[in-house]
Amino acid sequence: MTPLNRTVRRATHEVLRAHGMTTFFGNPGSNELPFLQNFPEDFRYILAIHEGAGLAMADGYAQASGKPVLVSLHSASGVGQAMGNLVNSAAAGTPLVIMSGQQARPLLTMEGMLTNRDATTLPRPLVKWSFEAPSPQSVPAVMARAIACATTAPTGPVYVSVPLSDWSEPADAVNQHFLVDRQIAGHPQASDIALAELARRLDAAHHPVLVLGPDVDARRGWDDAVALAEKAGLPVIFGSDEYHRISFPTDHPCYRGTLGKTVEQVREQLAPFDLIAWIGGPALPYHAWTPGGYLPPRTTLTLVTADPDQAARAPMGDAIIGDPADALARLAGLVTTDRPLPQRVSHDGTDSAGFDEDRIARILARERPAEAAWASEAPSMGAWWDTIPIDRPNSYFYAAASGLGYGLPAAIGVALAQPDRPVIALIGDGAANYSITGLWTAAQHHLDITFVIIRNGTYQVLVDFGSFLKTPDLPGLTLPDIDFVSVAAGYGVPGESVSDADAFTAALRRCFTTPGPHLIQAEIDAAPSGMFA
Repeated sequence: MTPLNRTVRRATHEVLRAHGMTTFFGNPGSNELPFLQNFPEDFRYILAIHEGAGLAMADGYAQASGKPVLVSLHSASGVGQAMGNLVNSAAAGTPLVIMSGQQARPLLTMEGMLTNRDATTLPRPLVKWSFEAPSPQSVPAVMARAIACATTAPTGPVYVSVPLSDWSEPADAVNQHFLVDRQIAGHPQASDIALAELARRLDAAHHPVLVLGPDVDARRGWDDAVALAEKAGLPVIFGSDEYHRISFPTDHPCYRGTLGKTVEQVREQLAPFDLIAWIGGPALPYHAWTPGGYLPPRTTLTLVTADPDQAARAPMGDAIIGDPADALARLAGLVTTDRPLPQRVSHDGTDSAGFDEDRIARILARERPAEAAWASEAPSMGAWWDTIPIDRPNSYFYAAASGLGYGLPAAIGVALAQPDRPVIALIGDGAANYSITGLWTAAQHHLDITFVIIRNGTYQVLVDFGSFLKTPDLPGLTLPDIDFVSVAAGYGVPGESVSDADAFTAALRRCFTTPGPHLIQAEIDAAPSGMFA
């Protein structure tokens, strides 16, 4: 095919290839079929049998690979199916290009079957940019703009609607090469003056603390965070146990745990500190309201974030807009106070005699492969990384908005992006039901994932939050008689149920020494998590 008769489809493939976007996730419908025609041999299509699971797979892949990813969804219904997990991707700032098929242009006016009536409105406000190609020849340029928008700070998902009749139309041969050749460097640097002032304040503070958010790990700033903490002798705290990434080794002497969920909890935890350097994520992302001040008296806060909206909505303190990883590296070169490293604090409690979340964490800490990556959606496990060390970057992935149905399929995306690492997915029995179809994709690609389903028969976090809100005895919070082992077998994933520590240990050892996906249903009794206490 010569450039003069290149189709819109092929021209769009060239744009995607130029950005390394050769792995697609999706579930095709009739409006998407023309796009998939003559699928390039160097591309791969990861089929999800539910759009919500497919979007979470793409999210996990994009985060673990550090690359933008295309998600193909079917018209309005497919976008609607995926929006539950799109909430998580929006909160995480995951660089996704979501493309849905529109009805053929001649049928749009009369709203033929499967017309997306108001395509650009549907995914808002969960996307940075929403657009429908105004002409067939504009499609490659629209795609190039979408990629640039998704990958520049603040990163995030974007949405593009393309009529099915566009793909076989002739492309704009004259201007195609501009789209393939251009690159955008889209991450701002913090002001030298502002960082120098923050370094001066860190040096002068009596009891400073470094609070890290998820964007430090997302921007590959793990080593820079360690360098700053070690040079200035700073204790390090995670801003929330609902952050979607972990940005510091949890077995490091500087690590001091994770902030709680209520205003009161956070205020008490930050009381010992006079200066908070909060870097790489939204400041004070409370889950539950309690009366009182956001911070203790005489405690000040400076936020460093690449997201101007995070800076604007912070309820107090100064804010510096810039790449958090770059800021950490520069701060490590600017601080001069040589404090000793803090004494290591043990976060371990008393080993439980029975089989519960705490015992599960202790067994996993002992049996896990050292190089494992983790996908998590078991909130009743609490801050389990205090027991199971996360000791290397790009290793932990969680639903950024706590939208259920993320963890299981995200583990699949992580495994596809990091094929040399085993993946462990810790999933609650409530969350597992939202995207259980992901097991089929894991089986089809023979991915090395161990799915641990914590089955306590209840939405435990909702029970606990109900107690916090003083609304006990709520209906609809129990989940009896779900057999995940049988469900997994139907999708092609072998599984087993365990109810004691010895059986769990043996099952893990079998999973970790046998390639491919496996599922363990860990049967425990429901018990309060204490997260809102």
